[in-house]
Amino acid sequence: MATYDLAVVGAGIIGLGHALAAAERGLRVVVIDRDIQANGASIRNFGLVVVSGQEPGLSRQRAERSREIWLGLSKQAGIDILHRGKLVVAQRPEAMAVLDAFASSPEAEGCRVLTARESVNFQPELAANNIVGGLYSPWELRIESREALPWIGSFLSECHGVEFRRGVAVSRILPPLLQTGSGDIRADKIVVCPGDDHTTLYPDRVAAYETHRCKLQMLRLADPGFRLNQALISDLSLLRYQAYAALPEAQALRSRLQIECGDALDNEVHLIVVQSADGSLVVGDSHHYGHVLDPFGLEDIDQMILGEFRKLFGRTPDVLARWTGSYSSARGHPAFIDAPHEHVRLVMVTSGTGASTGFALGEETITELFG
Repeated sequence: MATYDLAVVGAGIIGLGHALAAAERGLRVVVIDRDIQANGASIRNFGLVVVSGQEPGLSRQRAERSREIWLGLSKQAGIDILHRGKLVVAQRPEAMAVLDAFASSPEAEGCRVLTARESVNFQPELAANNIVGGLYSPWELRIESREALPWIGSFLSECHGVEFRRGVAVSRILPPLLQTGSGDIRADKIVVCPGDDHTTLYPDRVAAYETHRCKLQMLRLADPGFRLNQALISDLSLLRYQAYAALPEAQALRSRLQIECGDALDNEVHLIVVQSADGSLVVGDSHHYGHVLDPFGLEDIDQMILGEFRKLFGRTPDVLARWTGSYSSARGHPAFIDAPHEHVRLVMVTSGTGASTGFALGEETITELFG
């Protein structure tokens, strides 16, 4: 039986982040995943690496470091960066007050407050009559997740010798052994990155963080005939990101949004718009929480998302695709690294920020395990 320095359970973005950090140390790594290809939250998203807007402190630091690693991978693994930067478009004076307050914080370094006219200059297709101002952040990156994950896997395999065992489920861990339906695997250290699987491995440890699932709805729209110059978010999104939402000024915005679009607020709808290489737009999303969530999308939720898009652009292109996603969530814990055994770490992002913070988490865990 071959022995590895590290076994990673889970080949989503968090698992790949750990494999990358270990491989760059020259360690012998195996990645095990029950699916043949990436199929979960790691590809059902915007592919947006969010930096400004992350909660100040550790989450922000992880996002900054993960951004650096993404930029390195774009050169080494040929991953395209489709957008650089993020435009926050304010439609209400209360939203503008939040952006002004954020602009005076240390987290706003490099960002720029915009007038309404300047915001439209950044993206001329915006409906100018609905905009009171904005903020531009240069830090965000956008990749196409469904393409980037296979590229990262190939890069790890071809350039670092990482072994992948796909279509293999790990049923039990008895360090240094991992028991699977295809036989045991031996590794000196083990990292478990279970995504939104809360019951297969270490369920008691997962439950201790009061985890549940978050279901989201997203859409892909046809090429609108113009190009986004950066990723875009608007008023509702300011209540989703802690660097904005924790500001005192956010309360007045929340009160107004509750009156004007209470249904969207109740369903935690916000608007992110990004563009793919073929010109199509990815827009979303909504948020519903529970331990078990049905897989069905609701048309009225999609219409809320499309309505927010229409406010900014005046029209909505044809819908090409719709999907739901599911990721782990735990209030008060944007992510955790748990130690069920001296040589085992359980790592879970519980805030929907895997693409934004996962690479830094991988470095932290590998440093903890290997020194």
